[in-house]
Amino acid sequence: MEEIKEHLEKAQNPIFFFDNDQDGLCSFLLLQRFLQRGKGVAAKSFPDLIPEYFRKVKELGADYIFILDKPLVSPAFFEEVHKENIPVVWIDHHKINRDAIPDYVNYYNPIFNKNPTSEPVTALCYEITKNKDDSWIATIGCISDGFVPDFYDEFEKKYPDLCVKSKNAFDILYKSQTGKISRMLSFGLKDRTTNVINMLRFLMKAKNPYEILEDNQKNHTLHVRFNQILSKYQLLLKKAVYLGKKPEKLLFFQYGGDLSISSDISNELAYMFPQKLVAVVYVKGAKANISMRGKGARDVILKAIEGLENASAGGHEVAVGGQVKIDDLERFRENIEKMISPISPVKPIATNRNL
Repeated sequence: MEEIKEHLEKAQNPIFFFDNDQDGLCSFLLLQRFLQRGKGVAAKSFPDLIPEYFRKVKELGADYIFILDKPLVSPAFFEEVHKENIPVVWIDHHKINRDAIPDYVNYYNPIFNKNPTSEPVTALCYEITKNKDDSWIATIGCISDGFVPDFYDEFEKKYPDLCVKSKNAFDILYKSQTGKISRMLSFGLKDRTTNVINMLRFLMKAKNPYEILEDNQKNHTLHVRFNQILSKYQLLLKKAVYLGKKPEKLLFFQYGGDLSISSDISNELAYMFPQKLVAVVYVKGAKANISMRGKGARDVILKAIEGLENASAGGHEVAVGGQVKIDDLERFRENIEKMISPISPVKPIATNRNL
């Protein structure tokens, strides 16, 4: 923690590449608000940080690179970094091959501690900054990643109307106003670049969670985007739930279109059908992006992509993302089905769809 803090204080014009989800976003917000300088870039490449993003380093004249919550970084990206001799700090909590990380990258991950842990990067960044005024940001980031932090009780006392009485992160996520804020941020990240930048500027100055919930001139675009995506999300979720009521252990849901929300859908399906292995596949162009949830998901997806050309995957034991070519998608599904067996039907957990 002290080393990371030293890196932050040395950085005069840092760039923060963060994973395109709430954990990544809230991690960036905590560090930027602590430093009061630096630019944030949501890394939408899936699942790795690709070399094309290095042009943002050049455009912004960054003197330090921070990578937050990305499970994979392309070796070609690091090659570009090394040519320019720019310091890199990578803060993560995913299980990866540490030997593949170049020596010149300052890599921090609690999984490799003597006593391993895997809390969200948001929790790590809050431990670094220790800014009590930003505890609400830290709470939202942690809950979004399925983790109830030890400071949640303080958040609950301060904002009781935003909470539910539960120690289950997904109860909080799907049954409270805190969860609504989380989804607003998730859907906001799926907007045009200009609107995402405006959202970041708004969040960098927001004083409390109520400022996000209130629809006003500063965040009206965020509310519009949330309502747009929510209607599409509910329609897709309804179709996926229908499949989930079937007896198969694998809930395999595939969709297309111009909106990638596979991670959001897979998270809620995993909450509703905890005994199933959930695979939500977003198809666009020649590639299929996969969000998988469930017991042993990481091992399953890594084995399922073996032998598939240009396939990749990374993440946690029970929550993982991956990518395969469209031509290999059916083989990918067959590989998964060979590894699992049918189970009895499972009733979905009721969630508050009005959130």
